[in-house]
Amino acid sequence: MDIQIILILLLVGLAAGTLSGMVGVGGGIIIVPCLVYFLGFSQKMAQGTSLGLLLLPVGILGVMQFYKAGNVDVRVVLIIAAAFIVGSYFGSKWALSLPQDSLKKIFAILMLLISVKMLFLDKKNPEHPAGNMPVEDARDSTRLSSSG
Repeated sequence: MDIQIILILLLVGLAAGTLSGMVGVGGGIIIVPCLVYFLGFSQKMAQGTSLGLLLLPVGILGVMQFYKAGNVDVRVVLIIAAAFIVGSYFGSKWALSLPQDSLKKIFAILMLLISVKMLFLDKKNPEHPAGNMPVEDARDSTRLSSSG
């Protein structure tokens, strides 16, 4: 691997890590397009590579900072993580069965829909009720209940 490729990879990693820590985005929205367009990866290779580097060792450093500041609801993380693991397994099997062009279009449409929603469709003022509460109160407001 030549120095130019290594520098591109370092810049992509730095940008993805910074944005992930700053705004909580998954690094894949930066890493996947960069691997495809700057380094010529196939969509499947880019997605697999992105998943490989975003595992526990990378995410834990960002989570530690938010946790220290009282901004992680561990119960919510555990519940979502359990479903995420199952979804990731089936999603990756599905992605591998799709043609490259279809997978690339799905990825692009997802990013576009999220962008449009965030730019134009989000309500201007109201925040989630847990948004400005101390962590203990926020956990109470988001607690799952069986009473409906």
